[in-house]
Amino acid sequence: MTRAIPSDLLTALTQNSVEPYYALEMLFDDLDGTSYNEAGYQGERAVRFWTGFGLKTINSETFIGSGGLLSISGLESSADLSAKGATLTLSGINDTLVELALQEPYQSRMARVYLGEKSVSSTVEVFSGLMDVMSIRKSGESSTISLSVESTLVTLQRAKVRRYTSENHKLRYPSDTFFDYVAQLADASIQWGPK
Repeated sequence: MTRAIPSDLLTALTQNSVEPYYALEMLFDDLDGTSYNEAGYQGERAVRFWTGFGLKTINSETFIGSGGLLSISGLESSADLSAKGATLTLSGINDTLVELALQEPYQSRMARVYLGEKSVSSTVEVFSGLMDVMSIRKSGESSTISLSVESTLVTLQRAKVRRYTSENHKLRYPSDTFFDYVAQLADASIQWGPK
């Protein structure tokens, strides 16, 4: 997928000395139950990390520095429309955060990965997808959480379970009568053209 890289970021990335970083944004359901969708809700339940230290403002949002505890693997791009995934790993996590991770409904929630350079404020989104499978490994006092994120293109490979019936349509739009007469039309004889 082609992405436009801001000119100041492109200039910074071509210098002799470069300090690149990744930033990770995971959008969870809001406190009132509103879930994220493509129309774009930036809820208060978003979790944001970056691979540096301290707090960093990116796209008017505050990201928490995770240092070397955050790793992102599997970022690759392809010229075709094949669905690629990524794995996000956060290590050195205490048991309290693991319990919170286990309680949070995360599947099919949006995650985004940005690339930036420390000397400029611009970033470019290098990956976005839906959170899929979380695995947790415990080692002594801390744990490692790995989360696989699948590209949104994977939805093109899934079969649609909607039917073109009045009953199925009314599940989404209860007052719409668009499909009410489809069953009657199935066996209807329609005269076409001159007799």
